[in-house]
Amino acid sequence: MSKRLPDLQLSLQFGSFADADSLRTHRNTLTRHFVTKCLRRALQCNGEITVRIVDAEEGQALNQGYRQKNYATNVLTFDYSQSPVVIADLVLCAPVIAQEAVEQGKPLAAHYAHLLVHGCLHAQGMDHENSEADAAEMEAAEVAILQQLGYPNPY
Repeated sequence: MSKRLPDLQLSLQFGSFADADSLRTHRNTLTRHFVTKCLRRALQCNGEITVRIVDAEEGQALNQGYRQKNYATNVLTFDYSQSPVVIADLVLCAPVIAQEAVEQGKPLAAHYAHLLVHGCLHAQGMDHENSEADAAEMEAAEVAILQQLGYPNPY
């Protein structure tokens, strides 16, 4: 018998994009059902998560403002509570993710699934930057969750 997945209250937002075709591609990939499925698999308890898909300009501004790094990164996690409910914002930078998917030779949906899971694990306190042991633990969790979602090992 499989365990019951946690409940999720999801707010899915798309920022402004200059390129309408790019926005359409990302909207078609990131359906509410897809995002919900990825996050619920990664959650250990119920969650209230906002996922915002942004362009490079907004991604760079957020990364600069919150991490003092002057470039757009693939995912930013803002965690506000880890229990009894995970409350977090995940910001995914569409052009960075699209470019990484091409460079890694993987479908856009597979890369988005990985980064949604990655960000959700960060929101629950996991971190890959503290030690090699923490990084190995987080990667193993990602691989297991992605396998449950039907995606191959991203590493």
